[in-house]
Parts: sequence; C-alpha cells; structure tokens
Amino acid sequence: MRAMARRDPHSYSDDTQPETERLTWKARVDFTERRLHAQATLTLKEASAGPLDLDTRDLEVDAVVDGEGQPLRFLLSPPEPILGSRLRVELRPGVKQLTVHYRTSPQASALQWLTPAQTAGGKAPYLFSQCQAIHARAVVPLQDTPRLRIRYEAELTVPRELRGVMAAGFLGRDERGDVAVERYEMPQPIPPYLLAFAVGNLASKELGPRSRVWAEPEVLERAAAEFSDVDAMLRAAESLFGPYDWERFDLLTMPPSFPYGGMENPRLTFLTPTLLAGDKSLVSVVAHELAHSWTGNLVTNATAEHFWLNEGFTVFAERRIIEALYGADVAALHATLGRRALEAAVQHFKAHPQLTALRTHLTGVDPDEAFSQVPYEKGYLLLRALEDAVGRSAFDTFLRAYLDAHRFQALTTEEFTDFVEKHLPGALQKVDADAYLHQPGIPGGAPGAHSERLERMTRLKGQVPSAEDVKDWTPAEWQLFIEWLPHTTSREVLRQFDERFHLTDSRNTEVLASWLTVAIKAGWEPALGRTDTFLGEVGRMKYLKPLYGALVSSAEGKARAKQLFQRYAERYHPIAQAAVEGILQRA
Repeated sequence: MRAMARRDPHSYSDDTQPETERLTWKARVDFTERRLHAQATLTLKEASAGPLDLDTRDLEVDAVVDGEGQPLRFLLSPPEPILGSRLRVELRPGVKQLTVHYRTSPQASALQWLTPAQTAGGKAPYLFSQCQAIHARAVVPLQDTPRLRIRYEAELTVPRELRGVMAAGFLGRDERGDVAVERYEMPQPIPPYLLAFAVGNLASKELGPRSRVWAEPEVLERAAAEFSDVDAMLRAAESLFGPYDWERFDLLTMPPSFPYGGMENPRLTFLTPTLLAGDKSLVSVVAHELAHSWTGNLVTNATAEHFWLNEGFTVFAERRIIEALYGADVAALHATLGRRALEAAVQHFKAHPQLTALRTHLTGVDPDEAFSQVPYEKGYLLLRALEDAVGRSAFDTFLRAYLDAHRFQALTTEEFTDFVEKHLPGALQKVDADAYLHQPGIPGGAPGAHSERLERMTRLKGQVPSAEDVKDWTPAEWQLFIEWLPHTTSREVLRQFDERFHLTDSRNTEVLASWLTVAIKAGWEPALGRTDTFLGEVGRMKYLKPLYGALVSSAEGKARAKQLFQRYAERYHPIAQAAVEGILQRA
C-alpha cells in the first residue's frame, strides 16, 4: 500500500488518489440566508476506488452520490485551523464521477454579502467571492491546491432583477419567474483559487474588441473612462509575452470592501474602486492583473510556498508593460516605490525573518498571514538581476521560452531554477540567486532604479518643495516624496505641506493613504478626522494595514483604532477583518 503523500501543506489532497479533471457546479444564491445552496460534480481523470480527500471549510454536506445517483459513504472531519475540514469520500470500484450536495456557511471566508447600503447604488444587495489563497474550499468541496488545475461549467441561480458575472465564458441567461439562471464555461484549466463570481445590480460597457468593464450603474462611466487604455495595454503585453490565451480581458469594478487592489481572475479581473482617481494615474494595477494572464494564470506556483513565481514575475511583467506604454522614467518610479514597500515588509517580519526569503516553508502557517510585498518585490529584484546579468534580449528570449514550456502548468521554485540553469547556464550563481531564494532580507547587490525624475526628486529630499518644483509631479512622485519624509518631521513642516498642497484632501487614494500614515505617526491632528472617514470608505488591505498600524503606535491611537474597527468591521471583507484584528491584538 502506498503511503499518503500531501505535497501541498495547505491541502488535504493526496497525490496517491485520483485527480479531478472537471467541475460542474450549480449554485442558488440566497441573499436572505447568506448562503449558496449548491451541488458540485467532480469528474476524475480516471475511474477509481478507495478514499478521495477533498478540502472544505464551513460547508454543510447533505449527501454524496456517484454518477448513477447512488449514495457514496463520506466523512466530514472536525475542522483544523488553517486547513478547514477534510471531506473523505469512499469511492466504489469504477467510479469516475461524484456529486456533493451542500450549503455554504453565512460566514464563508471566501464570500462577502453586502447589504444595499454597502453598495454604490444603495438599492440592491451584492455578493462577491475571493478564493485566493485557500478560500475556494469555503465555496466548493474540491482539491484546493494550485497544483491541480480544473476546467469547469457553472450554473448560477440569482434573483431576476440582479446580474451574475463569472470569471468564465458566458453561455446564456434564462429567466424563470422571479429568478434567472446564468450559465458559464471555463474551457482552459485553472487553479481553484481563480474560481470567481459576483452578483449584484451590474451594467457593462465595451472598452475594445476583447474587453468590457462591469460595474454598478452609478460607477460605470467613471470606470469606463479610467480603464479606456486597456486595449493598448493588452497589445503591449502580447508583444512582450506572446499571445493572450484567455479570449477576453473583462474588468469588474468592485464595491469598496474588496480587500485587494485587484484579483487576476481569468476573463474577469476584479478591481478596487480606489483606482478611479479620474486621471488614469493608478492603472498600473490593471497592468499587474493583465500580466498575471501569463505569469500566474498560465504558469502557476505549485503551492503557496512558491508564491513568488506568480507575483515576482508579474511585477516584472507589469513594469515592462508600464515602460512600453509610459516610458522608463515612470517604470523607475514604480520600482522605487516597490523597493520602499519591500523594506517595510522586511521590517514587519523582523521576528519571522524566514518569511522574507522567496522560497518559504509554510507548514502550519496561514498563507494570508504570510502575505506581504516580499514575493512581489524581492521576486522582481531577482528577475531584474538576471536580466541585468544576461542582457535584456537574452532574458526576453528566456522569458518567452519559460512561458511556452510551462503553459497551463504549476511549478515549484526548484523546477524554475533547473529551467534557468538549462537555458541561462551560470546566471543564477552570477547574481547569487541563493541570497534571494533562501536567505532573509534584501541582498546587498540587488539592482536599484535610476532615472532623471528620481534624481530631481532626491535633490528636494527633506525640504518643503515649491509649487514650481511639483507642477508636473505624478501621484507616484507624490507618494514617494511623502514616504521619504523622516519620522522626525515636525508638525510645523506637515502643516506647511498641507497648506501648500492640500494633501489631507487628496482624491488620489495612494497619495492620501501615504500622507495620513506619515501624519498620524507625527501626531498631526488635522489628519485624524480624515483618517476616521477614510477607514470607513475603503476595505483595501494596502491602506487598512498601515493606517491601523500607525494608529496603534500610541496609547491614544490604539483606543481610537479599536473604536473605528468596531464601527467599520462589517464593511470589511473577512480576510481584511482578520488582518486588522491581528494588528489590534499585537499592539
């Protein structure tokens, strides 16, 4: 008898058992109970017998049957921290298909149910999913590991007056009385964390031959204007990385509680409404999610321990797209902001330095707890170092070969280094890749960013610039300059800044969040009122974490942070709630 082998520390899936090839999912959306009433049919790669272990979290399982509708024995184990509950199904000989009948929990970690008051329109409820890193199991019982890709068909039953959208090809909608049944298909195999859908009062507008934007009607025109360059972005990306393999690149502008900047769900990228700055200054997030179409969605990390293979490559690809569209100066600014974010992440994990290596070991560690800018920015630096070592032309050839060789596959760090050694012999040693992959912190020889604009800004460090100095600054320059302000900056200097540049009133969320974080730490009172309201307007963790973190650095601020969290917690997604609770507990 073969020993059980669990290659992913975050999944019960056992590679001595059969693998799922296809999911057929039917779910009825119940806004009253805040549940999905669902059935998941798993088709296996081959007929099998014996135990099959599936990942679940907070699911209520009613029955499991085979392809003929005959009951199969199953056991739902008590939940374990991080992993959730193992659903073990005993397969009779010859079973190739099984269906699980179940309900999700009203507290499902992957789902956020919004009341009408929490939406832009204020008239209809809204539901959305967020399955990365290991939350798909809270929606569907499956082998929830990126190592195993699945194709799927889905049928969503929604209230007739609402619209469902899914990260899949749309097949049609049938209205039946007071409900509508919407059908979708994903013909390409995806890792389970890319399962995604939303239901609400949604409208769409075409952006180009392969893209449209979805949003609540009240937000649609602003979103369409902000993302109107998406077709040019798509063409630039294809010229760098090869053909786009997912047919469409549609965008969904999310409600404010969405916890991330974006989520690269194939065919339907989810985007935070904090990007709607009115001047396209924050669309680098769109470039990032588009880049994931190759790095992450096409070539995927095998487990969360190799997350940098998704994100480091994607930041590298995102900055190449930005350079192609907006110039090397702008890409250098983004790289400098990224370096600052990396330095802050390394500092944040000083008690757990092992989490600042790219190749992590996460047995017993929740991927959401380990989440940081390290895999993004340190991964980017390793790829930049390799590019510098071999030259751009050779690295571009390598990148194409890497993507072509691993299309629709999942990789480990070790498989990546073997591939580099074969195609760019000696390059890993030349850049001391071990320091990036296995050592904590930022390697001493990591590449830096250089540009004329950066030089001009550096000369102004420590001063209050004049209106003339800043007349053509982009939000990225403002953000960087604010982050350069020393912690010892006096309240008087902050007052001068605010009087001259009205930063507390900034409509750009990146600039505002950076300014408020600095101002809170310096005890600049006028910023506190804006912080109070801002924390109720956004649910993006990129802003919540530093702002709550700045507040809890003083006894007075800690009490304020707890009050604000009490007031706003239900507006935040469960993943963001857990992150803020962690900050408050550690304080």
